[in-house]
Amino acid sequence: MSENLHELSEAELAKLISSAQKTLRDRQLEKRKEVVAEIKQLAASIGYNVELTEISPENAAGSTRKGTKVPVKYRDPENPKHQWSGRGMQPKWLRELIEQGRSLDEFSVA
Repeated sequence: MSENLHELSEAELAKLISSAQKTLRDRQLEKRKEVVAEIKQLAASIGYNVELTEISPENAAGSTRKGTKVPVKYRDPENPKHQWSGRGMQPKWLRELIEQGRSLDEFSVA
């Protein structure tokens, strides 16, 4: 098969890929339908009626929303790895320095 692929033009390869992707989507959809029917049949066999809702990939469990990185507002001049955006809980390194009598403003970047 790979020998035949090398003989195809770019247009023919693109058409083949598109066709293969459509066939794959169709098979996956058919498989989903079969599984849903089996689940409903099993539920009915024990006296339950189930309603299944399709979850889009964006809303699926485990997916996270990617946002922009928040700029650093506070940095320890003695250790540049210690930095904080000002959001969430104060980091331990900053809390300890403030407890020692230092001011939060001393660590402000801007």
